[in-house]
Amino acid sequence: MATRQPDLVLINWSRNPLIPGSARRITASRVIGNAEPCLPSLRANGLLSTALACLQDNDIGFKIVFRKKTSAISGYLLLQRN
Repeated sequence: MATRQPDLVLINWSRNPLIPGSARRITASRVIGNAEPCLPSLRANGLLSTALACLQDNDIGFKIVFRKKTSAISGYLLLQRN
């Protein structure tokens, strides 16, 4: 019997460089496995904070396993659920 593979979500984000302190927005996302019921919050130009609130909810169970800032205004996150 095969073991169940973890669900993964990769999120690229950026801020508006012309507005200091602007919110981080999703530029792209990729789901490997299942990210229900949070798929609607992973849309391009959506708020990163909204997507993370959904994914990291105790009932959903995603955890950030890697984060990297690629510049002062952009970066990416990898979340995993077992």
